[in-house]
Order: sequence, then C-alpha cells, then structure tokens
Amino acid sequence: MGLGFVATLSRVPIIAHPPAHPSGTRATLAPVRGPAPAAVIAGVGVHLPERTVRVADAERDLARTSAPGAVPRLPMVSRLTGVRQVHVLPDDWNASDLAAAAAAKLLAAQGLDARDVDLLIFASASQDMVEPATSHIVAARLGVRSPVMDVKNACNSVLNAIEVAEALVATGRYGTVLVACGEAPSRAVRWDVPDRATYLLSAPGYTMSDAGAAVLVRRAPEPVVGTSDDAPAPAGILASAFGAESTHWDVGMLPGGGTAFPRDLDRTYFEIDGSRLRDAFLALGPGVILEALDRAGLTWDDVALVAVHQVAVAYLADVHEALGLPEGRTIVTVAEHGNVASATLPLQLVTALESGRVGPGDVVLLVGLAGGISIGAMAVRL
Repeated sequence: MGLGFVATLSRVPIIAHPPAHPSGTRATLAPVRGPAPAAVIAGVGVHLPERTVRVADAERDLARTSAPGAVPRLPMVSRLTGVRQVHVLPDDWNASDLAAAAAAKLLAAQGLDARDVDLLIFASASQDMVEPATSHIVAARLGVRSPVMDVKNACNSVLNAIEVAEALVATGRYGTVLVACGEAPSRAVRWDVPDRATYLLSAPGYTMSDAGAAVLVRRAPEPVVGTSDDAPAPAGILASAFGAESTHWDVGMLPGGGTAFPRDLDRTYFEIDGSRLRDAFLALGPGVILEALDRAGLTWDDVALVAVHQVAVAYLADVHEALGLPEGRTIVTVAEHGNVASATLPLQLVTALESGRVGPGDVVLLVGLAGGISIGAMAVRL
C-alpha cells in the first residue's frame, strides 16, 4: 500500500563511518556544553503512498474540465514551483491510516510493540474528523492503550509535537513518546474551478502531497560518570526556539468544518494566497534559528544538515537567504514528493540518513515554517 522508510538511531547505527559534507569535510562535533540532553530522537519513519500523480498532467486535466479561461492551458504550477509529482493516499484510507502505517514500521524497527508506548501524540495539519481526536483512532489501529493527544499547528505540527514530547520526557512523566503524523491534504484540494480568482487561491494546493511519518522520542541515557573531555558528545535534543506572527493567520486557510463555516461545503478546500504567504515567510528573518543555535552552544560549522520545510523548489534559495541558512546543508524533497506538510522534516531526515548524508554524532537543525504563520528551529545530535 505504500513505500516505507525507517531510520533507527538509538539501537543500531545507520552507517559504520561518519559521512562527509558535499564539500568533502565533516562537520566538527561540538563539545558537551551545559547539561546533557533529557531526550533523544530514537528513530524516524516515513510512509509514502504508492500512487503518484504528475502535477503537470493534473493541471492539464484541470484545464480541460474547468470553466473556459479559469485555468491556464499550460501547466503553470509545476513550472513555477518545480514540483514534479505528488503522492495520493488510497481512496479507503484516512490520515490515521498514514500515521499508523509509519508508526507500525518504526516500532517494529525499534523492537518495540504497542505496550512500550507511554504517550501517543498525533501531530498533523490533517485529521480524520473534528471529534474525537485522531490520536485515539491511530492508537486503536496500533493497539496502543496509553494516554493520547493531538498537537495541531499546520505544517509545524510534528516539530511542535517533538517539543511537547521532549518537555514531558524531561519532567519524568513519560519515558517513550510516539509522535505519529498523517498528512492527507489531497482531500482538501479543489478540482472544480469556476473562475480565475478561485484558481489562484487553489493553485498552491496542487503541489500538496500525502504522507505518513513517525518520530520516537525517548528518555536519554544517564551520562556516564568519569567520561573524558574528548569523548563524543551525547546524542539528544540540544535546544529549540519557536516564534509566530499570528497577524498573518488568514494568508493560508482551510476554513470549513469549524465554528466559522460549520456547514459551508464551498469552504472545505484550501484557500491560499501564495504571494502573501511567501512574503510573510521571508519577513520572519533568522532570529529564531540563531536563538536555537545559541541555546545549544553551536555555530553553523557544527551543523551537518538543515532540514527545512519546503513548499516549492523555486522558493528555496530566497527562503534560505532570508533565514540565513548556509548553502549545501539542505536536501531537496519537494520536487519528487511534493509538499507533505508537517511530514516534511521527518521525510528529509530519513532521506538524509538513508543516503548517508548524516549519521550518528552529526548535528541536524530542524527548521519548520507553517501557516498562521509560525517558525521553529530545533537542534538535534543524532
């Protein structure tokens, strides 16, 4: 039913030898600064539906079936964004199925079962229904009987859920937290376009893609007493920082189904002002990212990979410049897999691990961007 990728970090090393950067030099491992991490990212899993759709082909079909003049005859979205294809979940699947598929593979790779999960967090922009929380449905599919909750913040849902998981692990409340994500934005993309104005609000949705992801956050091992100063720095979540500019909440919306539009079927599709959303992201600046690096006691020289949310290939250079991200430290997934919303960061991390771009001991910076709008950055040593 799909393609599964799992990266196990805490039990079995991904690679025997640390990889080099594209420049040929390995990132410098930062020495231990401050207290040891309280939580580690023990593993990451991704589930991609087998069915794919070429964006250009979908645009041509849309032009043929829409009102005359509403949709350009040339496939403009694929050309302007650089997104070639998207994944589409099976007709009889929901967001919970995607999340459960990724989570089941990750637990199996870790040698765990449902009884080992102390808390399950469903983190996604998508959801099966308004009530109950989708985390209950995912837990039922997996056989998990622990407490559950949903964490929802558009495309930063997974990153915020990891933040919540780390905090709860640090207090000693839970030892193993499973973050499960099921993104099914294809269900909210509009394919009946009556006019050009509706097309412009709908066009960014044609690059959105379905995916499942799972992240296992566990209590970090106790520091070894008497460790020498030149010992490798311990793995774990080193620091994070988050921010929001909520006055831009209306630049990207899926308004139907809530109290504002409870029964208006015409508002159950994405409404996104692509230009305003891009400008809002570019105006965020690098402050939150630099704050996370500073809290972790790191510099850019310590960072092997920057996983950053991606909506289009064409915008990446501008986003990297605006956020102060170094060249050559990112990996592009949006071209072949589309905008998978909050599953983007797990997808990039798994891709980097599977390809040998990073391995145990490397520092990865997870950078999230989400409608609303919000930004987050988290430094993690693998």
